[in-house]
Amino acid sequence: MEKIRVGIIGTGGISQSHTEGYQRIPNVELVACCDINEEKVKQYAEKYGFARWYTDCHEMMAKEELDCVSVCTWNSAHMECTIAALDGGANVICEKPMAMNAAEAQKMKEAADRNGKLLQVGFVRRFGLDADTFFKFKNEGMVGDVYYAKAQYLRRSGCPGGWFKDKAFSGGGPLIDLGVHVIDLARYLAGNPKPVEAFGVTYDNLGPNRAGGGEMAWNADDSGEHPYNVEDMVSALIKFDNGFTLQVEASFNLNVPRDVGFVTMFGTKAGVNIADHVELYTDAATMFVDIKPTGNTGFDFRGAFNAEIAGFVDAAMNGAACRASAEDGVELMKIIDAIYESAKVRHSVAID
Repeated sequence: MEKIRVGIIGTGGISQSHTEGYQRIPNVELVACCDINEEKVKQYAEKYGFARWYTDCHEMMAKEELDCVSVCTWNSAHMECTIAALDGGANVICEKPMAMNAAEAQKMKEAADRNGKLLQVGFVRRFGLDADTFFKFKNEGMVGDVYYAKAQYLRRSGCPGGWFKDKAFSGGGPLIDLGVHVIDLARYLAGNPKPVEAFGVTYDNLGPNRAGGGEMAWNADDSGEHPYNVEDMVSALIKFDNGFTLQVEASFNLNVPRDVGFVTMFGTKAGVNIADHVELYTDAATMFVDIKPTGNTGFDFRGAFNAEIAGFVDAAMNGAACRASAEDGVELMKIIDAIYESAKVRHSVAID
């Protein structure tokens, strides 16, 4: 059986989840990894057993014949590295957010179409047990038509530091880093309707991590190389072409009692809350009924990444359906762009 030749561009923390996912797939060969930090990429290649390492993605793609490539760089490099990999003949999974903006995302999609290659976006929440559980309820007819959703991804003191707080590298703060997860998850659960309008507000009142005790332990070691110039918090309302509406809040720094993360989908027959586990709220026999399934229905980080990478390889190599297409990535970036623009102009913004 022919080997599936894999490459990684960007060897930061999230790339480890990609590489470990590839290692679980039979017949995968870890061929090459790339990072602009030479010492870092050498150590990464040795740790995971990549045959070769590079400090330039264009050189890697010119010298290697790769079937699948993961792009795990900071956000501002997503477009260049993804297009280089696609033009070099590989199928690509690019970490979220797809790009810095919708225009870049569209160029990436065009490169995939031009080369006849798969471009998948790293919407890992689509591969979680919680999403699977929601669809089990939905497919049994228990939820009805979904018309509204609320989503929060709030941290009390949780900017990841480094390039995440520098807009030139990240494209923004909690909206593009955290909000992207729950916005996409809600849209996915609602059947991927087309966004048509957004109203958003952003705040930068608190600044970077004000006190100890936050969950993001790496903040304490932040060198300060990058300026903190992203928003602390965002709130937005997004309307879709089928009448579905999503309210979302995301923060790096906010005066809340604890970090919070959930998506609640409201249907004509039931509401479904997705947090540490999944619960369904409905009525039966003239009574309100809350249903909590037995077993694990929450988001399992490692399991979801393993499923995401396995799904990507299956789609790239066997033609299976892609669960997170480049088109979905472009639509999500249109939403992000519209929210930031709305916050700037202080009124709602139409989405083409």
